[in-house]
Amino acid sequence: MKPEERLQELGLILPEKKEKGGNYELAVQTGNLLFLSGNLSYASVGKLGQEFSVEQGYQAAQEAALQALATIKQEIGELSRVKKFVKVLAFINCTMDFTSHAKVMNGASDLIVSVFGKEIGSHARTSIGAILPRGAAIELEMVVEVE
Repeated sequence: MKPEERLQELGLILPEKKEKGGNYELAVQTGNLLFLSGNLSYASVGKLGQEFSVEQGYQAAQEAALQALATIKQEIGELSRVKKFVKVLAFINCTMDFTSHAKVMNGASDLIVSVFGKEIGSHARTSIGAILPRGAAIELEMVVEVE
């Protein structure tokens, strides 16, 4: 099943791509690797551990992952051209005492594996606390291998 079909089956819709906010590229391809700039959770603005619970952060991470998938589709045309998710980096807007970064990031990881399957979707990952643009709860950066 193609990733676009799987998204539809899961009831998920790729968002319209947002305009970039500065002098950079949304993605840069070198060889067979596609490096994505950060993708925000535009509808989820606030801090984990303050305005958002872990469960709400999980949803915000899914939102940012859908933004990233929209970027990938825009750049390479078809999501089925993704051969492997290599690395996902999550920046989490959180309070200083927040420690559930991994649980929040599971929202993005679970979505990717649900859409692409374990072989293509499983990836290395890192999550860190940060102050984010536009006050977004989550920002995701990705490296994917493409055909």
